Amino acid sequence: MQNQTKRMATNAMLAALCAVLGFVSIDMGNLKITLESFPVNLGALLFGPVDGMVIAFLGSFIYQILKYGFSVTTLLWILPGVVSAALLGGYAKKKEFGLTRKQVIIAVLIAELVVTILNTGVMYIDSKIYGYYSFVYIFGTIVPRFAICIGKGVVYGAVLHPLMETVKKAIKLN
Repeated sequence: MQNQTKRMATNAMLAALCAVLGFVSIDMGNLKITLESFPVNLGALLFGPVDGMVIAFLGSFIYQILKYGFSVTTLLWILPGVVSAALLGGYAKKKEFGLTRKQVIIAVLIAELVVTILNTGVMYIDSKIYGYYSFVYIFGTIVPRFAICIGKGVVYGAVLHPLMETVKKAIKLN
């Protein structure tokens, strides 16, 4: 019971951190550099897909509501993080949470690529619904968006591996 309480408290803190980090970003139109997926990735790697998805959903939902309010596309904007957490957490669970540094880097890199691809799709749908579609606006910054995504994936993966071990010890998961 105590481990379950620690796990829920950790998930709540990671979801709150996700929401806060959504606001700490460099936002230039359709190019956004943010750290909000970092706590989602950490939770998915520590606890698996369900916890990662809950962290992503709650954190992104809180951020979306506070920043933009609720709209037709709110849940679509939340979807990329949830899907990414499912994939990353599923992989960690399959490997019985014993990932090497290289495996973490590659898995997080793939998760970040999934988020970028899905966000591009959501941006396309959102632009069609709200009438601001422009090919250049949606796809004109695809190269820098993927470059940022790859950089984030590698850096996150490198930092997450040792951080996972520290958090496991702190909350006495092992």
